Amino acid sequence: MKLRLYVLIAVFSIGLLGLTARLFFWQVVKSEELTSAAKTQHQSGRRIVADRGNILSADGSLLAASSQSWLLFVQKSETDLSTKTIANKLAPILVEEIDYKPDDSRDNKQKLLDETNRIQEMLDRADLVWVPVRHKLSSDVKRNIQALKIKGVGFDPEESRFYPEGSSSAHVLGFVGKDQDGVDKGYFGLEGFYDLSLTGKPGFIQQESDAQGTPILFGGSKEISALSGVDLKTHIDKRMQFIVEEKLKEGIERYGAKNGVAIIMNPKTGAVMAMAAFPSYDPAKYFEFGNEYFKNPVISDAFEPGSIFKPLVMASGLDSNSIEVDTRCDICDGPLKIDKYYIETWNNKYNPNASMTDIIVHSDNVGMTFIGQKIGQEKLYDYLKKFGFGQVTGIDLQGEASPQLRAKDKWNIVDLATATFGQGIAVTPIQIIQGFTAIANKGKMVSPQIVDKIITDKGEQDIKQQPAKQVISEKAATETTAMMIEAVEDGEAKWTKLTNFNIAGKTGTAQIPISGHYDAEKTIASFIGFAPANDPKFLMLVTLKEPQTSTWASETAAPLWFNVAKELFPYLGIQPEN
Repeated sequence: MKLRLYVLIAVFSIGLLGLTARLFFWQVVKSEELTSAAKTQHQSGRRIVADRGNILSADGSLLAASSQSWLLFVQKSETDLSTKTIANKLAPILVEEIDYKPDDSRDNKQKLLDETNRIQEMLDRADLVWVPVRHKLSSDVKRNIQALKIKGVGFDPEESRFYPEGSSSAHVLGFVGKDQDGVDKGYFGLEGFYDLSLTGKPGFIQQESDAQGTPILFGGSKEISALSGVDLKTHIDKRMQFIVEEKLKEGIERYGAKNGVAIIMNPKTGAVMAMAAFPSYDPAKYFEFGNEYFKNPVISDAFEPGSIFKPLVMASGLDSNSIEVDTRCDICDGPLKIDKYYIETWNNKYNPNASMTDIIVHSDNVGMTFIGQKIGQEKLYDYLKKFGFGQVTGIDLQGEASPQLRAKDKWNIVDLATATFGQGIAVTPIQIIQGFTAIANKGKMVSPQIVDKIITDKGEQDIKQQPAKQVISEKAATETTAMMIEAVEDGEAKWTKLTNFNIAGKTGTAQIPISGHYDAEKTIASFIGFAPANDPKFLMLVTLKEPQTSTWASETAAPLWFNVAKELFPYLGIQPEN
């Protein structure tokens, strides 16, 4: 009897110890994990999408905007259909929504089959319970799929980027893609440079629910509001942008150039009113283009500027008092030997005793070498640094690059000579146009700027411009401007000028270095100018790479520049002077 009692006590004791250990395990050891699971079961939540900020033109109209789209997903645990059945139902609707590349040779039947197989393969993955099927669907497609009433199929709101002007201003805007975590992120242009400001902060709604996921009427809830990104109001003038893009594209086709760029800036403020580069791409369909299309050549590509560089060197000589306007070139009567090389004029015509104005008008390489010798190597190098070469301009676009100037102590007499006429030195288009603001703006150089204001729900905030720098004297700028006016009136491009308009400009034809030597048949043709010359409303640079109809800028880039200017004059209210 006692034995049975002892056994019974022992059994109860062991059971009690086991129960105590089990309770300790669940209530102490697994406490945190179970609490989290309980919250998951009894709390439901959803993410609130935050709108990305808009990008506006100077007149306030949209260049880039946000629109709502939808992520289609399948919750496999909630569906009673086979993966094949779901794929067969979704594919016909989705295949109509997909933008296929122009070179896609598949017929409609094959596209439908491929989309069906893609969806089924995703749904068949054992490691996925929640399957994202397709991003960025329109509300119309969402409604069509909802009409199918497929259990387990749902939608989450997403944000899409909409570009009302299509591919216009593509290199200025950039695009919105995905980062390595699948999160929207801005790349290139304004989208990349201002990504943090444009990106909103998402919100979240959390609410208690029962075991079936139904919200509890009087349960606790918490909401964190979404915060939209800021809007950017740019200096981009849509009319001027349209003119530049239209004329640049026509010019590239007419002259058979590989590519080209154009920039229009206010030389008094640095406001970039238009910027274009071709070939271009569509920011809304960036995924259909190769990476080579995304880089903006205006701010990223280096080139040897050729003769458009000459006014900057001339201004340096005048400002440093190394030369005067009435200085005469005493070595301009023929080719000039420098070391083992000969400096020649572009047309093999020479101008004995040429004036400084003659040197710019005739684009005389020998005369420019004469000026370089007067300035001296160290002093010219310092002026190039003042004009901003060898350093980024700081323009508010992602992707700016700057070719470095050769170290001052590495220059020799040949480097000094060739630099004076824009060969052997690399610059970007944005650096060139920034440097010329000093000539057009009474000696004060301003930095280029795209965004004018940041707009929030609290109002507008101006983007502060970098202070202007007095690079050269007003006298030197005025004298150089007068020479550039003469270059337009009597230079090699005078046939294409606009009658009775006061324009300061300069052509440039630079040979392209290939495999250690210059190819005379491959050139970059440029024209830079501003108008009205004495009180400019715009400064414009155009460049064409390897034009085929003529290697000379006077026959390609110059007429293109004047074709654009002819449209700008009435738009900007610039009247003929006579």
